[in-house]
Amino acid sequence: MTAPASKDSFGARGTLTVGDASYEVFRLSAVEGAERLPYSLKILLENLLRTEDGANITADHVRALGSWDPSAEPSTEIQFTPGRVVMQDFTGVPCVVDLATMREAVTQLGGDPSKVNPLAPAELVIDHSVIADIFGRPDAFELNVDLEYQRNKERYQFLRWGQTAFDEFKVVPPGTGIVHQVNIEHLARVVMVRNGQAYPDTLVGTDSHTTMVNGIGVLGWGVGGIEAEAAMLGQPVSMLIPRVVGFKLHGELPAGATATDLVLTITEMLRKHGVVGKFVEFYGSGVGAVPLANRATIGNMSPEFGSTCAIFPIDGETIDYLKLTGRTAEQLALVEAYAKDQGLWHDPAREPVYSETLELDLSTVVPSIAGPKRPQDRIELTAAKAAFRQALGAYVSHTEDSSKSSVDESVEETFPASDPIAVSDGDAGGEPRVFHSAAEGADGRPSNPVEVTLDGAEFELDHGAVAIAAITSCTNTSNPTVMLGAALLAKKAVEKGLERKPWVKTTLAPGSKVVMDYYERAGLLPYLEKLGFHLVGYGCTTCIGNSGPLQDEISAGIAQGDLAAVSVLSGNRNFEGRINPDIKMNYLASPPLVVAYALAGSMDKDITTEPLGTDQNGEPVYLADIWPSPQEISEVVASSISPEGFTKGYADVFAGDQRWQSLPTPTGKTFEWDPQSTYVRKPPYFEGMEMQPEPVTEITGARVLALLGDSVTTDHISPAGAIKADSPAGKYLTEHGVERKDFNSYGSRRGNHEVMIRGTFANIRLRNLLLDDVQGGFTRNFLEEGAPQTTIYDASVAYAEAGVPLVVLAGKEYGSGSSRDWAAKGTSLLGVRAVIAESFERIHRSNLIGMGVLPLQFPAGQTAADLGLDGTETFDITGITALNDGEIPQTVKVVVTTKKEGSKVEFDAVVRIDTPGEADYYRNGGIMQYVLRKMVRS
Repeated sequence: MTAPASKDSFGARGTLTVGDASYEVFRLSAVEGAERLPYSLKILLENLLRTEDGANITADHVRALGSWDPSAEPSTEIQFTPGRVVMQDFTGVPCVVDLATMREAVTQLGGDPSKVNPLAPAELVIDHSVIADIFGRPDAFELNVDLEYQRNKERYQFLRWGQTAFDEFKVVPPGTGIVHQVNIEHLARVVMVRNGQAYPDTLVGTDSHTTMVNGIGVLGWGVGGIEAEAAMLGQPVSMLIPRVVGFKLHGELPAGATATDLVLTITEMLRKHGVVGKFVEFYGSGVGAVPLANRATIGNMSPEFGSTCAIFPIDGETIDYLKLTGRTAEQLALVEAYAKDQGLWHDPAREPVYSETLELDLSTVVPSIAGPKRPQDRIELTAAKAAFRQALGAYVSHTEDSSKSSVDESVEETFPASDPIAVSDGDAGGEPRVFHSAAEGADGRPSNPVEVTLDGAEFELDHGAVAIAAITSCTNTSNPTVMLGAALLAKKAVEKGLERKPWVKTTLAPGSKVVMDYYERAGLLPYLEKLGFHLVGYGCTTCIGNSGPLQDEISAGIAQGDLAAVSVLSGNRNFEGRINPDIKMNYLASPPLVVAYALAGSMDKDITTEPLGTDQNGEPVYLADIWPSPQEISEVVASSISPEGFTKGYADVFAGDQRWQSLPTPTGKTFEWDPQSTYVRKPPYFEGMEMQPEPVTEITGARVLALLGDSVTTDHISPAGAIKADSPAGKYLTEHGVERKDFNSYGSRRGNHEVMIRGTFANIRLRNLLLDDVQGGFTRNFLEEGAPQTTIYDASVAYAEAGVPLVVLAGKEYGSGSSRDWAAKGTSLLGVRAVIAESFERIHRSNLIGMGVLPLQFPAGQTAADLGLDGTETFDITGITALNDGEIPQTVKVVVTTKKEGSKVEFDAVVRIDTPGEADYYRNGGIMQYVLRKMVRS
């Protein structure tokens, strides 16, 4: 299936000739007002021009964007059609499961299964499954990858089948790199060519840090799985034309300040300013002075300051980077010619219009870290010790309400419920933790030293001990300046005779193999390894909690003293409880500072004024003595990094190593599901599906599964984190012969709907108001006498067996937070036909429709309580059948019958099906059914 030709109402279609090649392009100059738009909105405008179909994407949408009012609040909905999709393995597996299931459904409908393929290029990088179990030894990488394959064999076999079965679907195997770095170094096109057309590279990704690619001028951001699947299947993503914040840069970074210091400064500024749901775009004379790797570092942190994207325009620096990373001469010429032809080339003298602006003089940036629990809490390095001591009280002194401090709440405090990036996948809640009082040291700070013996060495651990120092992938490892800076600092430290402290777990997890290539070329690897920074894996390790266990003796010592141990990592997320269960305080820092803290061994040391250790002659060694100069770093960068390193590193990027190639993999157009698998199961979305959709029916006799309050987030609804043994999901796994130690997480089992349904609405913080002061995944079963309490899953099974449809009642901002596909998938599979709320978060509302669930709103200004509803009633919803006649009803009648007296309450609920495309999805029972029927017909 190719995309339908644009209606081209504006006569924008034209030809661009570059060298010997000619391309069809849609020129922005055809639209009045286009020239003054910010770079990011120009890319959206081209997208609308090229995909204008007269129904979902109209000339009015194009005009609305051309006449964009920077001061207006977002209200115009548009349909953005991403050029491609990137996925990581946790969030990508369900997308491939659904594609595999569609192939079977097509076969049952008499179609050709080989026709079911992603309609937009889709690339999946396996990077979330490696755990840094083994560290500090030369074979750490090999051993960790072996363990990774043992744990994830089923998922990997399935993805390997997908790699061979689908067109336009590629898998980057384990042990290669992290999705964001592989994206900027290899996958990103900047300008795409397809079906004879040239157009800006755009994408959505199933990871919030997809925004790293914004650094090379590519517009894209993280979405949930349902939106990613829709984009893979050629369907547009619904969005509001956003406000755009211009961030003006001038000056240059001073010596001693790194890209990490810059990004922590920008994160602090933008969090303070407030950019949730907005685009951020960099402009001004300083943009040219920001190296591409620094731009990528800034783009990566977009979720931490809350913006949808954080983009840099295309300029000479972009072209130089594409050349360095081994892109072809033809591609370089096309990117430059296209950007200049379309007014997308950065011109510092021409300022677009912006909704709001901020400004930063790069020369004012100073060395910084951020912590102990939020990325936006920047601390100047000179104040790090004092700030640590100030924060320490909250982690060691017993207060009346300290028992309320839990992982969940710290996360919600970090990001308000209206924030679209509340928490990335795997940010699960934990049990409340009580902090005990501690004796004070002689200098007035809490102190509780514990004697530990490890490998024959005896030492004391106290509050502030650095237990993990991790150069971890994602934010910084794509940046040669900070990576080589860390290695040069290690070299100088080793030459002075310094060693890491024995209690520090040191890990090196680069984002791609290119890093190890230039480390070896520069001859710097032995120095990092001498300090314990051996390669542990290529992947998302410490940042997502894959830091692996501490050594038993260290873990026991920390527990014995209830110590506030510390991690220092070069990543982007440091929420409480996220990095490692033994560690209470987490600090983000540049790679050179990670090495420095491994030498210092404590956060209770001012590494800017106190010695890190002593040299061979017993003389103190200070950070300034081993900090490499900008000249030293740039000389090593110039001598060790070349296009050959990138072309070699990516020559066989999809082929994989011997482990990957020797996996026993099913073949054939359809997948052979293993009935014993507890990781990958065939979901029931297409069971009994016919070519003609069943007519939309009224909802009668429905019962309330959950009565919820305001600001219920997708984290409350969607399964995440560890699986408890006594939960419905834990019982299911036990019944299927899985031992407790092998439960793994909900994230790793996303390809098994049986596990995920049982974890939907099961968050330990969920408050279902059908129950009195009970938290967690519980409800009442109104089919039984006395409506006893039971789990939400068990109740849903009982209702399904009795043929009773379900509704969920909720307050304001239902479904806010991260866009989680299982929040909608789980709701649908539990048998919920409608959600009636006071208001919805936009993406979750469209995801519900995509899964065939009807979103309804209470009449303006009214709540369930105002209407006298307590959730014990039965619900009849009528008027929705107008959809069968091609109409979208504005309201439907809801008749509520109370249980005891039989009295009735009636109200008109607002139907939140907002676009013709959404109406098509709902009529078909969901987005996948809609696309499937379309594929069979074509």
